[in-house]
This record gives sequence, C-alpha cells and structure tokens, in this order.
Amino acid sequence: MKRLDRRGFITNAATSVAGIVLPRRASVNRASYIAQSEYSIIEQVRKFQLLDAYCTADPKMDDAKKFGIEQMFTGKPMIWSKWTPDEFIQANDDMLALMKKYPNQVIGQISINPHYQKESLEEIDRCADLGMVGSRLYYQVKINDPLYFPIIEKFIDLNMIIFMHGEAQIGVGGYRMKYDVGRPFTISTPEDFVDAAVRYPEGMFQFAHIGGGGDWEYMCKAFREHPNIYVDTGGSNNAGGMIDFAVEYLGEDRIFFGTDNSYYQGVGKILAADLTDRQKQKIFFDNYNRVLTKGGYNMD
Repeated sequence: MKRLDRRGFITNAATSVAGIVLPRRASVNRASYIAQSEYSIIEQVRKFQLLDAYCTADPKMDDAKKFGIEQMFTGKPMIWSKWTPDEFIQANDDMLALMKKYPNQVIGQISINPHYQKESLEEIDRCADLGMVGSRLYYQVKINDPLYFPIIEKFIDLNMIIFMHGEAQIGVGGYRMKYDVGRPFTISTPEDFVDAAVRYPEGMFQFAHIGGGGDWEYMCKAFREHPNIYVDTGGSNNAGGMIDFAVEYLGEDRIFFGTDNSYYQGVGKILAADLTDRQKQKIFFDNYNRVLTKGGYNMD
C-alpha cells in the first residue's frame, strides 16, 4: 500500500475523514463523491464499538451519536500554571454536572494541581466517590516531578489511568527554545513520561493525543520499550501513516481511540489505517475498556 508522506495532510476535510484521496482527474461530480464518502464513513464505523478515551468539554453529542460513540471520557481544559483548588474543584464540578446531564455517556476525568498536595488528594477521593474515572492533568509540573509522586500513587491505588498532556516538538520542554511555541518549561516530554513509567511500572500512563500536532513518530519511538505507557489518537491532525506507525512501534494493544472533539478526523484516521477490522476494534474500544476493567470501570 502506498502511504502518504509522513508530514502530508489530506487537505480536503470531507475526504480525509474517510481515508480517501480523490483522483486528480476524477470524472465524477466532486460534491456527489464527497457526499457518498461521508455516508460510507458512517456506515463503516457503525460496525465497531467505540469508546472515546480523550474527549474535551463540551462534547458534541450529536456527532457522538452519529458515530456510535458509547462513552466519552471527558475533562475540562485547564489554565496551564495558575490553577488554584477553587478553580480545579469548579472544573470537576462542571464535569460532574455534565455526567448528570448525560448519564453513562459522559464520564468525567479528575483535574488537580500537585502544587496543592493536600487539596489535590482530597479532590481525587471526592471525585472518585462520585463516579469520575482517571486523571486529566496538564502542565503545572512535569509528570516525573516529585510533586506528582503522591498523585500517581493515589491513581495507582484506584486502578485508574493517569492521563496527562505531553508534547514533543521544536520549542517544547527546553529544546531549541529560540523556536518558542508558547509552552511552559514544565510541559512533560516523552522522556519525562518514560522516567515516571519506569519509577512506577504498576502505573498506567496515557500520553495525550498523538494527533495533536507534535512529533508523533518521536513519541512512539520513545515509548516502544515501556508497556505501561499508552497513547491516544486524539487531535485534528491527519498525518498520513500515523496510526500504522503507532501500531508498528507500540503494538495494536497500546493505542486508544480519542477525538479531542474532532470526531470526523478521529474516526477517519482509524478507518483509513492499513489494519484489520480486529485491530481497528481493539483501538476503537477494546484496549481502553481492558484498562478500565482493572479498576472495575469498564463497560459490560
């Protein structure tokens, strides 16, 4: 199978989600072709069960219903640095309200700031008791900072996924900062995740959105030998070969389907990958549900 260039993006949004590149001299009517492609992507994806391992508030419930996404694990975007207990408690309350509005469809994830150790640990207990599952962590400190150790240990005790945003690109984490892309030095890089995963081999770490615009090849290579680090496919970027590359380096069992609220792109990049239906089903549903099973949070 001929792959697109690793940095190539499918420029037409409607056809990219279906994994289709229109012929340059196509004789068919383009609008009709796109309409048929959109219809077929819905038909194709409905063959699978779907769990969204990376949804951001507020989810687009109509799109989720259209694609048959059964559950969405959802967190509130954070303020990167200044994130007081009042602020992260309010963010979690917003997720609890969303869970009440969409019972059994939206599952909230827990936001905290490790700079406030006592309040964070208490908030994890409160939110877990109310049905929230897993963390939604950002850039307050790196994931391998000792401030995070009690937080990681708490999530390990609860058998919950440790979800954290990380990045790998020029201008991130101190690397060639003359190309500063506006990220703080406290952002977690793949090396930081590896350090935390080695320290806590019993932990389950989710590196957020390889489809979020960073160097996904570097991410996958960095995590290859660390089986307790998972990646999700969330993000709006549809670089050619991304999913196939992730399966090659991480295996088909360590990749979660995620959208980051980009539903067409999220579904399309999986369908367009050169994988069997069984492999796609693992990514769409089984892999994340298996991790949830460890704590009894899975779907039946």
